[in-house]
Amino acid sequence: MKLLIIIIVILAVLLLLGLAISIKIVKQYEQGVLFRFGRVLGAREPGFRMIVPFADILHRVSLRIVTMPIQSQGIITRDNVSVDVSAVAYFRIVDAVKSVVAIENVHAAIDQIAQTTLRKVVGQHTLDETLSETDRINLDIRQILDVSTVEWGVEVTLVELKDIQLPDSMKRAMARQAEAEREKRAKIINAEGESLAAAALGDASDTMMAHPLALQLRNLQSLVEIGVDKNTTVVFPAPLMTTIAELGAFLAREKAAAGPVAPVPPVGAAHAPLDAATLNGTPATGS
Repeated sequence: MKLLIIIIVILAVLLLLGLAISIKIVKQYEQGVLFRFGRVLGAREPGFRMIVPFADILHRVSLRIVTMPIQSQGIITRDNVSVDVSAVAYFRIVDAVKSVVAIENVHAAIDQIAQTTLRKVVGQHTLDETLSETDRINLDIRQILDVSTVEWGVEVTLVELKDIQLPDSMKRAMARQAEAEREKRAKIINAEGESLAAAALGDASDTMMAHPLALQLRNLQSLVEIGVDKNTTVVFPAPLMTTIAELGAFLAREKAAAGPVAPVPPVGAAHAPLDAATLNGTPATGS
């Protein structure tokens, strides 16, 4: 009787152990790959799953997006500049069976191929292209990785360059280049401002010539602006054009008042004799 009880207890323990082994829970973000005696039976969806103990093996594969940093790589660009570039890749498994059967360690494989692809793509670009066209480089790396990983059941969703380290000498050279570029822009802007100012002054001079009082009003406005500073002495130039006009008018009046000038006789011409009355300034009268 005791032997029977012991056998029943052993059978119950084995049954409970078998149930514990056969019961599998696949989470919502996972997918199971079922093997029976080493052969793939297919994928199993999330939920409660039963397997045959000691005959079936269920591999759980996560379908979530994985963030994988790509360690810094020493790369020589197409224009022979040595840079250190690091990046980050985002991928997810879309075919659980392929990710288990086609490759041994999918994460290590993607890490290695991402490093070599990063070195290859960046090495085909110049330094300026690497710094300014990161979007195109990211897209090229992603396309190459997608072609290589599609057979592994993996989809690369995003690749981004994270950091680009330049040599100190190159940083100094780029700083000088940027400073020269800013100085060039400043000179161009200054020249454009001088051109606009000259054009505006030309228009203003035309307006003042059409309206002479405008210059006087402008002079008065300048006096008001100078008077704000409470200066004790104000040196203000007279209007040049007005002074020239007044001088011309003065000379014209003097010329008109002087009358016609007597012609000068040519050299060697005979002179009429002058009498005493003419010398004294009184006209001669007839007898």
